[in-house]
Amino acid sequence: MPVKKKRRAAVPVKTLILDKPVIAVTGSAGKTTTKEMIYSILSLRMPTYKSMYNKNFLGNTRAHTKRIRDEHKAAVLEYGIYRSGHLRQHCKIIQPSMGVITNIGTAHIGNFGGDAKQLALAKTELIRHMKPTGTVFLNRDCPYSREFVQQPYLGSFTGKIVTFGKEQEADYKAGRTKIEGNGFRFECSLRGEKESFFVPIPGEHNLYNALAAIAVAHTMGIPVDDIRRGLSQFRGQRKRLTSYRLANNIQVLDDTYSSNPDAAKAAIDVLSQVGHTTKIAVLASMLEMGKYDVKGHEDVGIYLSQKNVDYLYTLGNSARYIARAAIRSGFPANRVRHCLSKAGLHRRLAKQLKPDTAFLVKGSNRLKMGETVQFLCRVTANLGARKG
Repeated sequence: MPVKKKRRAAVPVKTLILDKPVIAVTGSAGKTTTKEMIYSILSLRMPTYKSMYNKNFLGNTRAHTKRIRDEHKAAVLEYGIYRSGHLRQHCKIIQPSMGVITNIGTAHIGNFGGDAKQLALAKTELIRHMKPTGTVFLNRDCPYSREFVQQPYLGSFTGKIVTFGKEQEADYKAGRTKIEGNGFRFECSLRGEKESFFVPIPGEHNLYNALAAIAVAHTMGIPVDDIRRGLSQFRGQRKRLTSYRLANNIQVLDDTYSSNPDAAKAAIDVLSQVGHTTKIAVLASMLEMGKYDVKGHEDVGIYLSQKNVDYLYTLGNSARYIARAAIRSGFPANRVRHCLSKAGLHRRLAKQLKPDTAFLVKGSNRLKMGETVQFLCRVTANLGARKG
């Protein structure tokens, strides 16, 4: 008979509690951008450790315990979640003294049975397991986040709650917002004092990420001028609405790192606001949607049909629901194409490479829609070379 191997006993994890501000950022969207904005501000004033790129798994958090040094005066970390219990585990490895919940949306909602309430409850593990006397930052415009000031979301947390938003009253409230160049300028009331800030990346959805960063930095005592300078020097991450301006005034918006309904709608907003004659959305399937799969894709199609977009191309099994819903909502059927393969998609897009055209390319990372971005850039360069 085969000998059964003995199971190794689980090694208890010793929580790392640091004598410096540790800011943990979580949420359905905007985690990486918010984390990078906070770092862009804090690093002007003090040596600051940050988690790299979007590495937010539990293994990444364990690695931080060996990389945060005495010379670091603050740490800003991204805590990801795919299942209930993950945020509790993050906090058990490194306990934050400050926590940011950007919003509750539809990312990974399939892992929670398509139930946003269950997803919201899982996100609040950050509040219940961070430093009980710390500070948590909540988005007042997010209906779920507004509930987080009540039990059972707080648990033993007795610390400070700071809010940010645009529509609802908040400690840090945005006022007038204006698109300016490849970014946007906005006013923000910092506990009664109005200040102006500029963020050099497209997409007004990034307003909330900036508000969270302002709230964290200001609460930590960072002067307003440094907050303003840190935001103005911020540079976005690759594949997150990265803009490529090509020959013949052709623009490609690369938003191919990930996709969920909320992020897709935000990207469509950016496309609809660019100053080009023709605007083309190229949308691939959104993964990890579970029971929310059909409705989530249909919601994107309905939303797109109401925006200033001229053509829609979709790719992937679930993405056909985007196309179907767009047509049913009044988008011209002769301007919609659902493609069965990436090669077929590329053949169709090559015919659309005309002057003064903007393309948005978006889809879940596993679908490698970055290949479509590369195709558009390469073919446009070749066309320009032939004309030259």
